[in-house]
Amino acid sequence: MLIPVLLFAVGLVFLIKGGDWFVDAATSIARRFRLPELLIGATVVSIGTTLPEVMVSTTSALSGHGEIAYGNAIGSVICNTALIAAVTVAIRPGKVDPKSLRLPVAFFFTAAAIYAGVAYTTGYFSRITGIIFLTMFVAYMIATVWQMKSHSQTVRPEPAAEDGSIVKDLVLLVAGAALIAVGADLLVDNGTLIAQALGVPESVIALTFVALGTSLPELVTAITSLAKGHGALSLGNVIGANLFNLVLVSGVSVTLAPFPIPQGSVIAGYNASLVLDIPVMFLVMALLTLPALSRGKLRRVQGIVLLAIYAAFCAVQFTM
Repeated sequence: MLIPVLLFAVGLVFLIKGGDWFVDAATSIARRFRLPELLIGATVVSIGTTLPEVMVSTTSALSGHGEIAYGNAIGSVICNTALIAAVTVAIRPGKVDPKSLRLPVAFFFTAAAIYAGVAYTTGYFSRITGIIFLTMFVAYMIATVWQMKSHSQTVRPEPAAEDGSIVKDLVLLVAGAALIAVGADLLVDNGTLIAQALGVPESVIALTFVALGTSLPELVTAITSLAKGHGALSLGNVIGANLFNLVLVSGVSVTLAPFPIPQGSVIAGYNASLVLDIPVMFLVMALLTLPALSRGKLRRVQGIVLLAIYAAFCAVQFTM
């Protein structure tokens, strides 16, 4: 029991320090090239924080557990939006740059529409679907690089000596992402062992430690960004991570091991995922992004409403 507790503590330290390095490096890169923090958060930071979902979903799909890969993608989008982004908005609402927001939001809703279309019509995620998602991921990265290049041509880059070496920033970014990934793994694995030793039911463990585990990087990044006054970075990270959950996480897992939609709980005789999960995914993302695109700012009430929706969503899941 002592070793799991010590490893749990080490994982927590890794998460905190990794998040610190990760956010510092990302914001330094954004300042160096005078790029919007939201844009950096929606690309570089999001890829790093989405790696746990990629590993979990791919491993699950290859081992014949497509339901985990399917649920992880949708569940992570809902958790990232209605919990992590909601907390950020509720604590520190602020202005956002609609121009930086348009590209990731447009790609997300396009990918979500394809995802929902496949789910409602065929009920089977084929290898072709996975390839389409991966193609969208490549297209998004190319479009984002082009957007960054266009933006950088209109402003002068920061002097390299001012903030240190770009190599140092990249090393800190990679090291921070690695610490976050290792820390999350240590926290989930040893937290599960501690919970089992205390007699906590496995169903509760699965719905808490495992579910939260793959979203810990986004949560740590959000908290660290808030503490350092970089709310836009946190918002960009959530939106980018949500997009990558569909086009990268699902794309890789479906391409390697196609699977049908899991047949689990039902609502009014229909698959609960089609009735509840997918509609909630669209709802929370619309509530987060559409007002920001139209007004150029986020309000505290958005965060509160999203948190209420997440609480209701979890309550329904526990009763099914």
